[in-house]
Parts: sequence; structure tokens; C-alpha cells
Amino acid sequence: MTQPLVLGIETSCDETAVGIVRGRTLLANVISSSVEEHARFGGVVPEVASRAHLEAMQPAINRALKESGINLKDLDAIAVTAGPGLVGALLVGVSAANGLALALNKPLYGVNHLASHVAVDLLTHEKDIRPTIALLVSGGHSSILQVNDITCDIQSLGQTVDDAAGEAFDKIARLLKLGFPGGPLIDKDARDGNEKAINFPRGLTQSKDMAEHEFDFSFSGLKTAVSRYLQATPDYVRADVSASFQEAVVDVLLQKSIKACKETGIDSLVIAGGVAANSRLRT
Repeated sequence: MTQPLVLGIETSCDETAVGIVRGRTLLANVISSSVEEHARFGGVVPEVASRAHLEAMQPAINRALKESGINLKDLDAIAVTAGPGLVGALLVGVSAANGLALALNKPLYGVNHLASHVAVDLLTHEKDIRPTIALLVSGGHSSILQVNDITCDIQSLGQTVDDAAGEAFDKIARLLKLGFPGGPLIDKDARDGNEKAINFPRGLTQSKDMAEHEFDFSFSGLKTAVSRYLQATPDYVRADVSASFQEAVVDVLLQKSIKACKETGIDSLVIAGGVAANSRLRT
């Protein structure tokens, strides 16, 4: 049986991505980022992101076709991120995908980009590792999922009750005047710091919180604690603040993920999303 040839489009935030796959084999992966345009604003600006997607879409599709050596008429289907994400940004991708599908008379599949974060990791393994616990941490989402079947059976065990982990990294990076995006910059700065220098709070980890929020996250209190520390400590050591903040985030993420594995009896853990690139989380 011939494996399907699919072109996928992703525009949920600040990157325009076009990929072409045959089954599990990646033939092209083109990414155009507008992060430098957002950096001067200290965060992603939806209108700027939408305009960047419009400009990058056709060149990205052309590059993907050239890299893969595939003709549009050879495609079996089109897939596109349908959500969640920035509404204007998503609209650009969905419109482009819909236009291609109509012009080529091919089926169009809407994809949840959070499930896709997990699917990418699962698809890289030769062996099927279902069920698995997935820690999904990005700029807009922080969740613990039980993945029984990536296509139809994903159970949410917990999620953030306020801010996402990636959002917290961006906020603290702005306070420390490190720039944007905050995750990689704090990660780099923390390497020169002492993660035990400052005991920042770990949200929703106290026994009184566990009954209702066993696998939920909260990072708003941590952001406030760091902000107050900086205001009260003019001579603070920036690297120590970065390291201590990062340690507080990673500590909570790992505590709750490991607990989820133990309580469900599932011995497989996938860490996905932008924050998964954090070196402390990966060690």
C-alpha cells in the first residue's frame, strides 16, 4: 500500500511552516520566522504575525515543493493547523490550505497543533509507545495529557490555571532586560547562575492544593515573586535570578509529570512544545 503524500501548513503563532511527508518520512520542512519583527515589541504582536504569514506563505510552499521534488498534482491531501493559536495567523494558513485543496480537488484536514506537538515525538519512534503521558509546555499552553491514541483518544489530566510556562519565561526575560524570546535567553543566562540562590515559590504543589489541582500548573505567583524580588533587591545577580526562576518552573513541571506517570501506571513520558528545548528540563 502506497503511503499518503501530504503537504502541511502551520501558522498558529509567529512562524510560517510548510512540510511535506510521505507516511512517516519527512521530505521537506520549511520554516519562516518573524521573531525578529516581534522582538522590538517584547512579544508576539498578532497583527504583525498575520502580515508576516501572508508574505511568507507562497515562498514557503514553493521552497517545500522544490526541496521535496514533489509536484502539487502528486499530493494526496492537504493538512493545516486549525487551532489553537492566534486567530488572524490561523486564518492565513487555513485560507491558503483551503485554496490549495479546492484547486487540486484534494481532501483538507484540520489539525490540532497541540496534539501535533506530541505526535511529532511519537512518530519519530519506530516502536509504538502508546499509551504515554505527555507534558506539553509552550508559550501559550502548559498541560499534562494521557495519550492513548494520538488520533482520537487524548485525555487532559491537568493544565495551567493562569499563565503558561513559556509566557512566564518571556515575562521574566523582559524584567531582566534579556530580550525576546525569553526561553532560550534565560536558559543561557542561567548557566552562569546558582539555581539555589533564591527560593522562588512552586505554584500548586502544597498539600492543600493537590486535591483540586493535582496535575494543574500556576505560574502567575512565580512571576509576581520574581518581580517583587527584583524591586526589593537593586543589586541582584541576574544569572542567579534566571537560574532560580528556571529551577522553580522545571521543578514543578517534572514533579507533576512524574506523579502522573506513577498514578496512571504509564512508564512513558513525552515532553513537547517550545519549552521542551530548555536544557535544564532535558537533563
